[in-house]
Amino acid sequence: MHEVKHKPVVYVVSDSVGETAEFVVKAVAIQFNSGHVEIKRIPFVSDADTILDVVEEAAQGGGMIAYTLVLPELRRIIREESERRNLVTVDVMGPMMEAFGRLLGIDPRLEPGLVRRLDEEYFRRVAAIEFAVKYDDGKDPRGLLLADVVLIGVSRTSKTPLSMYLAHKRLKVANLPLVPEVEPPEELFWVPPNKVVGLTINPRQLNEIRQERLKALGLHAEANYASMERILDELDYAEKIMRKVGCPIFDVSNKAVEEVANKILQFIREEKQSGC
Repeated sequence: MHEVKHKPVVYVVSDSVGETAEFVVKAVAIQFNSGHVEIKRIPFVSDADTILDVVEEAAQGGGMIAYTLVLPELRRIIREESERRNLVTVDVMGPMMEAFGRLLGIDPRLEPGLVRRLDEEYFRRVAAIEFAVKYDDGKDPRGLLLADVVLIGVSRTSKTPLSMYLAHKRLKVANLPLVPEVEPPEELFWVPPNKVVGLTINPRQLNEIRQERLKALGLHAEANYASMERILDELDYAEKIMRKVGCPIFDVSNKAVEEVANKILQFIREEKQSGC
């Protein structure tokens, strides 16, 4: 029988998840046939005792340590203790941080987990955008109950642009058009009123917007969709629904999407602060 050769262990030590260091270790290990080593991740390290334990284990087993530690004190401990035991270590992030410091002339923030937080924010934003697309224009009433914010209003009151803008702020937004001939889904009345935002607009401005919309589509600008009588009926109906829901109403007349969105965000913040 052939003797089974012991695989050395590469300890990946991090004050966060450790994905960055593990990725680097795996990329290098491939160049030497990944099967020659075992990788063991030690995440969320925040104290010297854990570092001492890992250093001792690695030294006894003849392994090495790759680490991404932001705090200089922890990097110093792992470096000194490893040198004392003649243990091979690699500081994955330290040299790059020092290089950036020299390049920019400023000190790093030294906050563990920043990369993970940035990743989480990115994925939350992507998820919110996908949510806004999925539940745009009342496509699926079930989205009303899953949303952080529900926008309601007649056609051409900036519901979709506002949904996308708020989605980039990591809010899950569903929007629902209010049309006199179509009863709102019952789910709308199950949503807490402070999660619903009504959008209204000056009828003359809406008339102009709808006429331009019809022209862009190559349709007759005098169609019922853009008639003042129709618009007044729709706005009156929408106001009745909004009052029934009990939600706040924002006037989008002559306002940029960013301006209305910021008012909605301020309203949401105030509601959270009041504990509603």
